[in-house]
Amino acid sequence: MWRIIALGALTTLVSPQTGFAQEPPADEPAVVAPAPRAEAPPPSDRTVRKNHFVPIFDIVVFDSLLNRYGKRFVDPDAYDVNGASIRRNLRSLWVLDSDPFSINQFMHPYQGAMYHGFARSAGLNYWESLGYTFAGSMLWEIAGETTLPSRNDQIASGLGGSILGEPLFRMANLVLEKADGLPRFWREVTVAVISPATGFNRLAYGGRFRGVLPSRNPSFFTRVQFGAMGTASVEKSLTQSITRNEAVADFSIDYGLPGNANYAFRRAFDYFNFQFTASSANRFENIFTRGLLAGRDYGTGPATYRGVWGLYGTYDYVAPQVFRVSSTALAVGTTFQRRIAASSALQSTLLAGVGYGAAGTINGSGTRDYHYGLTPQLLVANRLVLNDRASFDLTLRDYHVSGIASTENRGSENIARADALFTLRFHTHQAVSVRYIWSRRAAAYPDLGDVVQSRGSVGLFYTYLSGTRFGLVDW
Repeated sequence: MWRIIALGALTTLVSPQTGFAQEPPADEPAVVAPAPRAEAPPPSDRTVRKNHFVPIFDIVVFDSLLNRYGKRFVDPDAYDVNGASIRRNLRSLWVLDSDPFSINQFMHPYQGAMYHGFARSAGLNYWESLGYTFAGSMLWEIAGETTLPSRNDQIASGLGGSILGEPLFRMANLVLEKADGLPRFWREVTVAVISPATGFNRLAYGGRFRGVLPSRNPSFFTRVQFGAMGTASVEKSLTQSITRNEAVADFSIDYGLPGNANYAFRRAFDYFNFQFTASSANRFENIFTRGLLAGRDYGTGPATYRGVWGLYGTYDYVAPQVFRVSSTALAVGTTFQRRIAASSALQSTLLAGVGYGAAGTINGSGTRDYHYGLTPQLLVANRLVLNDRASFDLTLRDYHVSGIASTENRGSENIARADALFTLRFHTHQAVSVRYIWSRRAAAYPDLGDVVQSRGSVGLFYTYLSGTRFGLVDW
């Protein structure tokens, strides 16, 4: 819940009037008034010099402390690492492990996000930080535990960690860059909650890493929601209890929305979308993040549409109580805005890709209640903005967790999810929203038969918007 509070603070602190910032042309430097000679420049005017050693030190110390914690409080045998276990892991084949779903599919990506944050906050770019994240995950697999190294953890931590960690780092930097009026203590606390690795480096190394990654003034839109959802329908092939009514907090941000002629998509994740939903029923209901790794923009002049297309990285985790699915993937697609009228527009993202995912439940032999496999997937996300007064969001997702690259290659699972949200603004940044979410899992296994589970839920929310135009970008 602290993460929801911090992300909610991001909505309030960053560009509270409109949610947008303008950037000078890409080939012209921003004009910054010189600071008085006796004072250091404010954080938003300084960048960080690269340091390749500090993130290595941070990652090794972090893994060591995590190992000590695990040995003392979790499982002494699993964390009793020594020379013999390290040599064995170096020589052994990599396996699929049997850790709980939330450990493998959420905690490991979050661990990878810490590695990524250590590198990014030390001045390294996204691709350099990805290398550190991948290496940090390998270090943990070989020398962090006594269990055999796991290829599913390497994908989740080494790749998913960067896809999750980069939006957290960018949002933390957005707070630093746009919230100079906030007292320094609370600014640093907010940064540490959003991206703990960034907050640690800023605290531990004094002024060395107090600079800020220049955002180049992207157009962005943030939304925070608090409300309640109730189960409208449920279909279960397996016996399990569910909480029919739940309190829900939701945060989402669209960063680098296409259409701003003064903003160039030159770096990985110059466009990204991030959504996190916490629930009283199961702690959190979903985490979604997608970011443009490499691509180009299109639509110039008086065109009615503008957008970007290219290669995206995605990390998804969904747990609608009756089942779970998660995936780390690469996808090709586009994000664009099409103007309909002066104050109305359609914003869309279309992606098709493939990743490595997991879904459950499987009540068969073995110790895991979920199934791994190569995962083709689709995403269609639309937001219709109506006269700056209302918006309608419809997002459709589909995952096919196949039997390829899995020890359980006897079957497959198909997960579909639809999320519809209608928001009506009644005062400046204040709005009310109605949401309907439907999720369905269809699993087919020869020894288990077909399994179908679905849940539909509807909810009412108070919504705070960072801007008054629902993310609509003018050009």
